[in-house]
Amino acid sequence: MSITIAELKNRNKDSYQLIDIRDAIEISHGAVPDAIAVPAEEIETSSEVDKDKLLVIFCARGVVSIDVAEHLKEKGYQAESLEGGYGAWLLDVMSKPEEQNKAKDVELSLRKKFKKSIWSKFTKAINTYELVKPGDKIAVCISGGKDSMLMAKCFQELKLHNKFEFEVKFLVMDPGYSEANRKVIEENAKSLNIPITIFESDIFESVFTVEKSPCYLCARMRRGHLYHFAQELGCNKIALGHHYDDVIETILMGMLYGAQVQTMMPKLHSTNFEGMELIRPLYLVREDDIKAWRDYNGLHFIQCACKFTDTCTTCNNENRSKRVEIKELIQTLKQVNPYVEGNIFKSVENVNLDTVVAWKQHGEKHHFLDAYDRKNICTENETKE
Repeated sequence: MSITIAELKNRNKDSYQLIDIRDAIEISHGAVPDAIAVPAEEIETSSEVDKDKLLVIFCARGVVSIDVAEHLKEKGYQAESLEGGYGAWLLDVMSKPEEQNKAKDVELSLRKKFKKSIWSKFTKAINTYELVKPGDKIAVCISGGKDSMLMAKCFQELKLHNKFEFEVKFLVMDPGYSEANRKVIEENAKSLNIPITIFESDIFESVFTVEKSPCYLCARMRRGHLYHFAQELGCNKIALGHHYDDVIETILMGMLYGAQVQTMMPKLHSTNFEGMELIRPLYLVREDDIKAWRDYNGLHFIQCACKFTDTCTTCNNENRSKRVEIKELIQTLKQVNPYVEGNIFKSVENVNLDTVVAWKQHGEKHHFLDAYDRKNICTENETKE
């Protein structure tokens, strides 16, 4: 059995305790006030859990929490699963009148409170990496999370101030969202006055039975569909919401898990869609500043709209655990060196090929031995002269 949001509202708040069993990454994208975050396997031993109260367990969509609540009941606890999970709570919050139109306040916050930390860094990336040019028609791709929604608002602001003409289309691809997730995205777009265009695909269903790296395949397929639909709309670029922290985490993940030095580029030419480019306008914006913007404006977003998130072991365990490990590693390093994040970011801008054993360029591998002896001969000749 599960308990609904409506039933919970009829209870005395002191009679129950909300327990969030989602992982750290999901919680960082949106949390329920007054809920405590405890992994399912630690509920029985956690000192934060009040065993004398009704324990209301919730996950992303109320799937995993059912089994957790049943297990706790068998152990003698009072426990219920929150029907619909975090998604249900989100929809309930967004149904309140004060949540219906936040666009003006959000836009004002970008011009005032977050001008230095977000808006200036957004425009700096646009200018530094030449992401937007005259005549561009850009598909701003919205996944439903905090990053892409912020990017959309920044582009609307850019349209008001930019010195040359360009167009934007706010594109949402529905690869098979659950009804609740799609509703959250639609309601947020409406509240923030973002005129979205939605197109559908069956990507989630297509990759669900794939055993090896379904998340990687899903991401590749979604990227291809975005390029294709954006091209149909007459766009020449797609904009994605990756931020500064994504960049430095990708650098470290490549080194520690992929045995390679690479970075997430601020822009890329598409290899499969001629004339199309991918741009990342939030390239210089810190994730903590995005969270601060979200919380200051009382906004609520979803982290992963995949309807299989609760049951996908690859998504929940492998990919996310690596990302969490890297985040924790960076935080540990910061305790010793507060400049470590900036140094990681700049490291891929200061590559000295004279001290690199091997590298790839345009798909071709090069080795320092290829020119090692020739270089020595040139040096000897220069010395003789």
